[in-house]
Amino acid sequence: MPPKKQAEQTAESSSSGNRYRDGRWSVPSKRAKGYAEDRKAKVHTYGPKEGKPLTDYEAGMRSGYLQCQGDHAGMYKYKKALDEGKSKQEAAKISRQKGKK
Repeated sequence: MPPKKQAEQTAESSSSGNRYRDGRWSVPSKRAKGYAEDRKAKVHTYGPKEGKPLTDYEAGMRSGYLQCQGDHAGMYKYKKALDEGKSKQEAAKISRQKGKK
């Protein structure tokens, strides 16, 4: 398929009523924010299931994703502190801090 036709087809499919299509691949921090809102409200806050209650499985998946994001951030902070020349104990303390401190 020529590039022009493919671009036209993509534009047509995105405007066909699915307002969430463009956000399918979101930035991890934005996805985590949405998942945290879902868990707090105990219902879907966006997407085709908006307003429906979360099943135990869906709530568990969101919890796992949020845990993974926290673990990733902690490892990033730990490795960055080690690269800056801090001791392992100092790096471990820094990695457990929440926020951008």
